[in-house]
Formats: sequence, C-alpha cells, structure tokens
Amino acid sequence: MKRTHLPLNALRVFEAAARHLSFTRAADELAVTPAAVGQQIRALEETLGVVLFRRLTRNLELTHEAEQALPALQQGFLAFEEAVRQMQAGQSSRVLSIAAPRALMAKWLTARLAEYGRLNPELRFSISAHEAGEVDFTQANLDLALSFGGEPQAEGIHGRTLGEERLITVAAPGTAPDAACIAHPLDPETPCVESGLTVADAGLAIDAAAAGLGKTRVPALLAAADLAAGRVVALDAGEAMAAAWWLTAPTPQWRQAKVRALVAFLIG
Repeated sequence: MKRTHLPLNALRVFEAAARHLSFTRAADELAVTPAAVGQQIRALEETLGVVLFRRLTRNLELTHEAEQALPALQQGFLAFEEAVRQMQAGQSSRVLSIAAPRALMAKWLTARLAEYGRLNPELRFSISAHEAGEVDFTQANLDLALSFGGEPQAEGIHGRTLGEERLITVAAPGTAPDAACIAHPLDPETPCVESGLTVADAGLAIDAAAAGLGKTRVPALLAAADLAAGRVVALDAGEAMAAAWWLTAPTPQWRQAKVRALVAFLIG
C-alpha cells in the first residue's frame, strides 16, 4: 500500500500549538521562534488545504476540523515514540552475541569476556562457533564476529584488527628441537621434516604440544596464555603473518554503544 507523504515536522508543530493554543508557548517548547511556528502552521494549512486555527484578538482557537483530528494525531505521535523506545531497547540489550573460531574462544576470548563481565555484571554473553567464510549476521542475529584472515571485503561489513600477528613455534619445556610437528588448519604448510599429528584447530595443537606430543606453529595470540603459564615455551622468535585477527560487524552494529565498548576493551 502506498503511504501518503506526511509533513511530520509541521504536524509536530501543530500538535504543540494546538495543545497550548499559543504560538509563543509552542515555540518555547520546541526551542524555535514564534515566527517559525507561524510559518510551519501556514505551510501545513496550505499543504492540507484546511484552516487549522482561528486567529482571535488575544488567543487562538482550533477549527472544528483541527479539533476533531487532534486526538488521533496525538495518539499517532505516542505510537511513534513507543516504536522508537522499542527499537532503542533492542539495540541497548544487555546481551552480546558473538561468533568466533573455537581456538580463539578457548585460548583468548573467553578469559577476556570473563574479565569484561566482572567489570559489567549486568551483561550476558551468547557465544557461537564460526570457523571460516563469511558470517551471516542477519540469520545468526550476531552483534560481533571474530575471524582470522585479511581485512573484511563483504559489502556493508567493517572490521578492526587486534593487531599484527606472528606465527611462532611452541612445545612443552624440554622438547627436543627435532620433535615431530603437530599440524593444524592455520599452518597448512608445516615446515617440519615429519608431521606426527594433525588436529582440528590451533588451540588443540597447543594443548597437544603442551602434553609432549611434539611442536607446533601457531599464531602468537593463541599461545600467549600458555606461554605465560609455562605450559609451552617458544622455540623461535616467530615470523610475521599476512593474516590477522579481525573484529567484524555490519555498519548498524558499530553504532551500538555495547559493541563499541566491547571492541575498545578487546583491542585495548
């Protein structure tokens, strides 16, 4: 159904003037001049082809047509305001829905979300696994996604990186330099002479290395906590990677305060 174009600003001015029966008091409420109110009313009358006010000597009086229409107009503005409140309530929800690779969740993200949750106890998190490819934000109803790769190229999707990444070799303390390699998808070209084990993700590769099953090359971010805890040690200084970890979301999500605050915390 085709909708008639409504002069909403002029109708809002009319509603205020009709409520006060005064252009001056309506102008005070709307923070404009009485002349601007009068101009909007005249333009509305011309647009509608209806006289809305009788200009008396000291005050205003609504015409019969304006008086009959005013309650429905006021209810309409109340409905608009309620619709806006509902949209804002949805955007200000205290639930953050996040998708991330399992390895990143296990080795980095969950610990940071726990810390962020302690600082913001009113928040709740919904986390789902996403390993590769483009994220369907609409279908999954996500606020934010984390992924490994290049800068997002999909239309309408924007991202911020967690920083440059390095690929480092880690193993349990005391592991021999010629230990078998543990392969995983983030290091498909493992430069070891012998691959002793292949696992599903880099997080499992780190756990396998910590258990003494060999050495593995992984993104430094994933190994940071295990290195700090002494479960594994670095066998080299690492090498720069072209790929990085990205925080991504469609443009509307970036306007949400809850998303911007979480991104600032994760990056900071």
